[in-house]
Amino acid sequence: MIRPDEQTVRDLGFDQVREWLAGYAVQPTARGELLALLPVSGPRELTAALALLSEWMLIRRSGAVFPAIDFEELSAEITMLEVRDGVLAEEGFERIHRASFLVNELLRALSETGDGFPRLSELFSEVFVTDEIIGSVEAVFNPQWHVRDEASPALKTIREQIAEVRRQISRNFQKVMRDLTSRGFLADTGEAYLNNRRVLAVYSTHKRKVPGLVIGSSNTGALTYIEPEVNIQLNFELEALHDDERNEIRRILRQLTREIRTHRTLVEGYQRVLVRMDYLQACTRLAIELEASVPALASEPLIRMKRAYHPILWINNKRSGRNTFPQDISMDKFSRMLVISGPNAGGKSITLKTIGLLQLMFQSGLAVPAEEGAELGMFESILTDIGDNQSIENQLSTYSYRLRRMKYFLDVANRRSLVLLDEFGTGSDPDLGGALAEVFFEELYNRKSFGVITTHYSNIKLKAAQLRNAVNGCMLFNTETLEPMYRLSLGQPGSSFTFEVAEMNGIPTALIEEARTRMSEQKVQMDKLLSSLQSEKTRFEKLSDEARKAGEEASRAIQDFEKKKDRYEEKLSRQSDTIERNNKYLNHGRRMVQFIDGWNLRAKNKELLEEIRKYVVVEKTKIDEERREKALRKKVVQKREEKEDQQLRRERIRVGSLVRLTGTKQTGTVLELEGEEVVVAFGVFRTRTGIDRLEFIREG
Repeated sequence: MIRPDEQTVRDLGFDQVREWLAGYAVQPTARGELLALLPVSGPRELTAALALLSEWMLIRRSGAVFPAIDFEELSAEITMLEVRDGVLAEEGFERIHRASFLVNELLRALSETGDGFPRLSELFSEVFVTDEIIGSVEAVFNPQWHVRDEASPALKTIREQIAEVRRQISRNFQKVMRDLTSRGFLADTGEAYLNNRRVLAVYSTHKRKVPGLVIGSSNTGALTYIEPEVNIQLNFELEALHDDERNEIRRILRQLTREIRTHRTLVEGYQRVLVRMDYLQACTRLAIELEASVPALASEPLIRMKRAYHPILWINNKRSGRNTFPQDISMDKFSRMLVISGPNAGGKSITLKTIGLLQLMFQSGLAVPAEEGAELGMFESILTDIGDNQSIENQLSTYSYRLRRMKYFLDVANRRSLVLLDEFGTGSDPDLGGALAEVFFEELYNRKSFGVITTHYSNIKLKAAQLRNAVNGCMLFNTETLEPMYRLSLGQPGSSFTFEVAEMNGIPTALIEEARTRMSEQKVQMDKLLSSLQSEKTRFEKLSDEARKAGEEASRAIQDFEKKKDRYEEKLSRQSDTIERNNKYLNHGRRMVQFIDGWNLRAKNKELLEEIRKYVVVEKTKIDEERREKALRKKVVQKREEKEDQQLRRERIRVGSLVRLTGTKQTGTVLELEGEEVVVAFGVFRTRTGIDRLEFIREG
């Protein structure tokens, strides 16, 4: 892959995409890599990058529970661990502890997903779950990240001594302060802190009456700050104890550093894995923001995308509440040169930029904003000439700049190049510039390069119609409303609608008609023909769209009718069952009335009572049998429906079918079918699953 120059990066807006990615990164290393992102070197690296991104996107979109990628880099700690007697800073131990904990959690979460994410498993292959680092650090530090008293016996003893000396100092200070307060020597505050020492705030007129060490005075000199004499020696002792504490902590941290140093390789692995996950998470967050998908990598140069849109335009339109019109784009070796014509402000340039930017994003290992199922090949070079690039410093006009770019293109273009030329041939005399542009076009075609070209030149449109592997396309224009439709239509060139656009922008009709008279008759007829063809095509597409919508409405009506029919039949069946049941109850009631009428309370007709009891027992037995039969029939029907559903899946799902994983929106293509086991490709990610977990969408 020839790395695209910065002009191409700016022309296509890839620098904006890189800034978005960097904004999603947590730490500076991944942020720097994303700001310098360029296409990967070859298909193997691209396949690996896309597979890794697909797996992480699938995890994030599936709602699987994974810890957030929140960490601090360990570069300084790794450098210190390489120094033989180096001691890590206290915050360094916290960063290593957090990294170890996060990697452990990621590994555990990944293990719970099974073997469905081989690329992620490979990424984490250099690290492993261990509690040794965490245990060592937590044995020294408490949850507030202060060194524990129990970190060593010596430290515990020193801190107990510090606490005792502080209590003694406080008792002495309180005693002296009460005495001096009663004598009126102290200010209202009574005390203060200077140089981390607790001192008495004494009126300066009484300072010679207070034994102790003068530490300082107030700005006005009215107060003198004195350390009580009784605490001077104790404060020296306290400072010595603090010095002992610092030395002991230093010794403890040196020992802990030695323990961490034995895990230096693992710590380095933490750094690499977490930086890579930071990078991957940024790419995934951008993909989710753009509602993007990962295209399949084709073995040869080609571009097949449906509902593809320019990400920068989509974001800007979304913020301002405007619609973005997606495009369906298809280019292969039989249609590798696409010439787009049509009116100004009709979307030619943005369509060209969409193709270039999405191809550049894809080859950089990113998802692209297009419908799932897209397929893109890999190009060795992506070459652009877009916009007005005059150079004042080099005294280059637009046309001179374009000629220099074209010379560079001719030096490097081949069958694996994608050339993007906006307003091809402009900047010079129309006839001369058009002739030279036609020669350049033929040369690029003969080199079997892929190209997307926007132009108003008729000779370029005609040449595209004559060449076997070139195709014309136009941006549709509504001749009734005089408004662009921002939709690419392949198969024919388009009119520039020069006069229509002029009329739309308020140019007087008299001037437009005068301009028409100054054109050659052949040119006028040609433009009218193109305009008429495009109008007819627009009308045909409108009728086709209406027919499609009518067909969809008819299909929905049929489905609604079938559902209502099923509901009515079910309701009739329930009503029949209810009537039958009610009739049975009526018959039972009549018989019971007969029994009651025949009952003689005085005679206590035992025979009749026994007959009633037998009747109730028999009827209860019949009801129980009916319930069992009904439950059995329901079970048989369920099994038959499940069997029919499985059989229907087997009959409909074949190799090449487009299927969806049950409970998700993820769609893929069936690659292999072995009994109940199916191998499905979700983009570049493959997985094996049962046929009962798949929903049929359509034939491939």
